[in-house]
Amino acid sequence: MMRQTGFVDIEIGPGVDTFADAGGEANARTFEVYGYAFLAHKPQ
Repeated sequence: MMRQTGFVDIEIGPGVDTFADAGGEANARTFEVYGYAFLAHKPQ
């Protein structure tokens, strides 16, 4: 999706457990939901 909107040089970091101690933690673990940091830029 990022490439389709014009972003280039896309870097995606490792999956991170962003739901630790959150109300939906059990659901996040059941469905293996993780957060991912990304870096990209859009040429001018």
